[in-house]
Amino acid sequence: MSNLAQAPVPQIEVPPIDYGAIAPLLIVLGAACVAVLVEAFLPRHQRWPAQVALSVVALGLAGLALGLYAGSSGPEGITTISDALAIDRPTLFLWGTLLALGLGSILLIADRSVEPGGAFIASAATRAAAGAGGGPGPIDDPDDRSYGSADQAPTMQTEVFPFTLFALGGMMAFCAANDLLTMFIALEVLSLPLYLMCGLARRRRLLSQEAAVKYFLLGAFASAFFLYGLALLYGYAGSVRFTDIAAAATGSGRSDALLLGGFALLVVGLMFKASVGPFHTWTPDVYQGAPTPVTAFMAACTKVAAFGGILRVLSVAFGDTRWEWRGVLWAIAIISMALGAVIGLTQTDVKRMVAYSSVAHAGFLLLGAMSITAQGISGTLFYLLAYGFNTLAIFGVISLVRDADGEATHLSQWAGLAKRSPVVAGVMAFLLLALAGIPLTSGFTSKFAVFSAALADGMAPLVIIALVASAVAAFFYVRVIVLMYFSEPAPDGPTVTVPGAFTTAAITLGVIITLLLGIVPTLALSWAGSGTFVG
Repeated sequence: MSNLAQAPVPQIEVPPIDYGAIAPLLIVLGAACVAVLVEAFLPRHQRWPAQVALSVVALGLAGLALGLYAGSSGPEGITTISDALAIDRPTLFLWGTLLALGLGSILLIADRSVEPGGAFIASAATRAAAGAGGGPGPIDDPDDRSYGSADQAPTMQTEVFPFTLFALGGMMAFCAANDLLTMFIALEVLSLPLYLMCGLARRRRLLSQEAAVKYFLLGAFASAFFLYGLALLYGYAGSVRFTDIAAAATGSGRSDALLLGGFALLVVGLMFKASVGPFHTWTPDVYQGAPTPVTAFMAACTKVAAFGGILRVLSVAFGDTRWEWRGVLWAIAIISMALGAVIGLTQTDVKRMVAYSSVAHAGFLLLGAMSITAQGISGTLFYLLAYGFNTLAIFGVISLVRDADGEATHLSQWAGLAKRSPVVAGVMAFLLLALAGIPLTSGFTSKFAVFSAALADGMAPLVIIALVASAVAAFFYVRVIVLMYFSEPAPDGPTVTVPGAFTTAAITLGVIITLLLGIVPTLALSWAGSGTFVG
């Protein structure tokens, strides 16, 4: 017993943490935890202003911390928390993009003027009626029992604000993760709140809940692929760190079966989250069924986080073995561009059309991600910035066109919209032309950057296919413009709701940045190309 008592106590070494580098992430996740306490302790009528103020202030402080660190740090980047997170120039660019897009998303989510009471149900426990339209059911919240149905309640489900902050924090951790285990945890942190947010729509409750269930089931399936791929890569390299996987792939004579098998399964999980075809099957249904502010958040921010993670994995872990997997990603990119462009032609719902547009754009983004060059990385980062603000503004405009049942998303209901609201039609036309890649918009500049990087890296056939897909996709963008300007509106057609301050600010922000990135893209391009990934 005396020998045991005198045995030395093992010393636990605390890993060094650069708090300045990870301050934006800590602020967002800390605000999410505070937002949960707000839900628990504040009276119901005080939650909405408190949550909006908390979310906006948190994103502002995170942006300030990001700017201060970016201004004082060098271009080489660091790793921190036992090398679990890599804070480099691409990470800072992605974090800045996510914070700006997150602010626009919060404004759309907080708006209560476009849909009286907000786009979200008053109580998450409210049951959907079994009617054909998926209409609202009875109200289960005692504060709102005086109202006949859920869509008439004056309050909204404010739990969506901590969900948004947790999802945003997960996205920031995902694109900064320096090993597969951290990336998987971040994937779940960003995904689980999104599954819940998709089912909180005030109107068309059955459609919203169906979207949430589909997203959850398919997301869990894709996460299982990711986790299995992680296990195979750990078995191959003896580590889940990206640099160790890269060293094992180039410095060992062992069989590559585990390496390629793990990479293939890992790609399934990553491509699912990025809405890359043929792993996009959740996208149209979820985009259509989710509340439009949540759709805007997913379409903009999730795309940025997913491709940020894809860029880091391909560049750091598998950059030296690119000739072994590039053919597979070529095929995936071609399938994604073809599916998005061709099936988008057949859509009659505006939100589903934009969903298939995102599948096509994911194929374009994959061209830059596959390049594994400084030009490819900077072009892809710039594309993510441009596409995020463009898409955010588009869904803001979609939320304004409404009829008695809520949003009017069928294409026939957009006929003659320019005669009812020339401003809204003009903004929508500009944003659609940006998606098509017309000059003097961010869409043209971003496509030019990505396609140039792919050409320089010897992917000319893929660029030709991308140009053809862009031309095909331009048809369904132009079709909406023609419908708005050259068709007569139906007498009982939908009206355009005058947006409140929050929605107006979000749309204006998206339009201005879409225009500026098309006219003066130099600053954003130089920031995107100011550094490389570290491991």
